Amino acid sequence: MRTYTAAVRDYPYTTPVKSGERAPGNRKVDFSEIEPIHRAFAPMVRELKYDFSELALATYLQAHEAGKELSLLPLTLHGNFHHRSIVRLVGGPVESPKDLAGKRVGVRSYTQTTGMWVRGVLAEDYGVDPDDITWVTTEGPHVAEYVEPANVERTSGSLVDLARSGDITAVVMGPKAVPADAPLEPLIEDYKTVEQAWYQRHDTVPINHLLTVRTEILREDPEAVRSVLDTFAAEIDAWTAKSEPGPRGYGHGLTDSIREALRLSIDYAAQQHLITDKPTVDDLFADYNRYLGDR
Repeated sequence: MRTYTAAVRDYPYTTPVKSGERAPGNRKVDFSEIEPIHRAFAPMVRELKYDFSELALATYLQAHEAGKELSLLPLTLHGNFHHRSIVRLVGGPVESPKDLAGKRVGVRSYTQTTGMWVRGVLAEDYGVDPDDITWVTTEGPHVAEYVEPANVERTSGSLVDLARSGDITAVVMGPKAVPADAPLEPLIEDYKTVEQAWYQRHDTVPINHLLTVRTEILREDPEAVRSVLDTFAAEIDAWTAKSEPGPRGYGHGLTDSIREALRLSIDYAAQQHLITDKPTVDDLFADYNRYLGDR
């Protein structure tokens, strides 16, 4: 029996599969423990290090454009609203998102998917052009072929420290990543109201991470891919059945919600110079449809 390698983060709906409690058919999968999971992304797109890997959506869009032998699967592992993921220094110089034009904003990487969604929100809801902001980053892109825009800078400093010193006026950072002692607060004060309006407008939840597979594996052993995909999907269904109702940032299948999130991500990515061409959602799943779509 062949052993497949995989890099997937622990979620309530992935741990039963990773632990072996719910094994994918007669296939064996060896999961690497990588925390934070984004450390697996560059090795996956540059070296095809794993057979299966969780991957950030923005990274996949760039890998697809670069022609990487990597195929997207219709399994969303993580997502969320990101209206609260841009924070400012308490008492700092910016009071609203519209004040960011002409300013310096920190983000771990310009190609980070959370940053992509935040910039989309700034443009769509507040009319702030991401090109009018200098993006100060601590990391480069996962896809080596990608060249960052001229308004992207690299720093060796801590983004929180740069905010404290006034070098940057805001930071893109998920709530769980903000240090407890950092004097940072959401820039969008009424973010819950704004994100609800965004949801009513788009009827979807922003996607951050999906499952991908090396195209060679999909081509040579599609049934193994189907087995892994179905096993994760069953756990997602089981978790959904016992979790609270409402918008979710995970799921499986090419649902209308997932299609809309992907369509929006393509639009946002193109507007932000993350990709040059605009593929369709069906283009992203061409390999999946070719080898598994009719099974």
